[in-house]
Amino acid sequence: MLRLPCRYMKDSPNRSPRRAAPTHKEKSAVQRSVTALLDELAPERVLRRIDHIPGPVEQHRSPNGCVLQATGCAVSVSWFAEEASESSLGELHVIVWSGTVARLGATRNKKGATIVTELILHPIEPPANDCLWRATDGTQYDTVSLAARCTALLQEQIGTAE
Repeated sequence: MLRLPCRYMKDSPNRSPRRAAPTHKEKSAVQRSVTALLDELAPERVLRRIDHIPGPVEQHRSPNGCVLQATGCAVSVSWFAEEASESSLGELHVIVWSGTVARLGATRNKKGATIVTELILHPIEPPANDCLWRATDGTQYDTVSLAARCTALLQEQIGTAE
């Protein structure tokens, strides 16, 4: 799975200030949400719960993310949990790529993938109106709407690549 540096945005206006470190209950709730999102995008089971994307799309799953690789483009979703000493729960990176994303253990392509767009989300503490995620632009998502947004981003990139 692709590893990207975690961006710390402590002074971002979209994040609410916290007085204490997150509780185990909050951390568990966020981890369940991340797992549900990854199950929606790249299920480990045979069942497929996302809309059909035209063309062959390979789904690659890791414990902290997934890659949806189409011909010539991809979308990766990566969860970066904060260290235990931090007061934040972490951040989720959704990246749209042009090209083939290299995965651990896979033969590397001579020409690497380039980032087309990036969406960074933080858990909403506490969740508001069933929305669990807030993007840096203030848009809020629940798990299903975020999975749909990831699928739509891939479909847009497939349309652009053709």
